[in-house]
Amino acid sequence: MPAAAPLLLGAFMFACGVYGVLARRHGVMLLISVELMINAANLNLITFSQLIQDQVGNIVVLFVIAVTAAEVGIGIAIIMMIYRQRSTVAVDDLTLMKW
Repeated sequence: MPAAAPLLLGAFMFACGVYGVLARRHGVMLLISVELMINAANLNLITFSQLIQDQVGNIVVLFVIAVTAAEVGIGIAIIMMIYRQRSTVAVDDLTLMKW
């Protein structure tokens, strides 16, 4: 299988994630966009791992998926707490840590 197809898909996914982070102002959409970027990096890592016939990339991807799952759980919990206190998850309206 040629490597161009998964790499182009990964690049497209990463570009969509970057657009989502830069254009959206909703907390949940930001988390989804970050997840999309991480999954694009995982796809590229697996593609390169298959190209060089090395299994270390697959192991690293499993660790990244585990860390990402923890990140999502904590991120959703933070967004829920902010929503309970502020009644909004719009990132522009949050000045919680502002001096």
